Amino acid sequence: MTLLVVSIVLEAAVAGIAVLAALKGRPYLYGLAFTFAVYVLYDLGRMLGWNVEKGVLSMLFLAASASALYAVWGLYRDRA
Repeated sequence: MTLLVVSIVLEAAVAGIAVLAALKGRPYLYGLAFTFAVYVLYDLGRMLGWNVEKGVLSMLFLAASASALYAVWGLYRDRA
């Protein structure tokens, strides 16, 4: 349980820092913020025992993966 709480805190920190970076002119980092926000929701659901259908989780993870791809593509293009 302790590791799950630490994981949630770290994921929330990454999401928050990604939002701050996006506000400074890198809007593609909102994708990274969204990805880690989904991870926070998923882990909170596990910790609190939320009853969520697997199809909903699958769609959330698909959206999170697509937003992470958008973020890293933006990082790649920004540095190229």
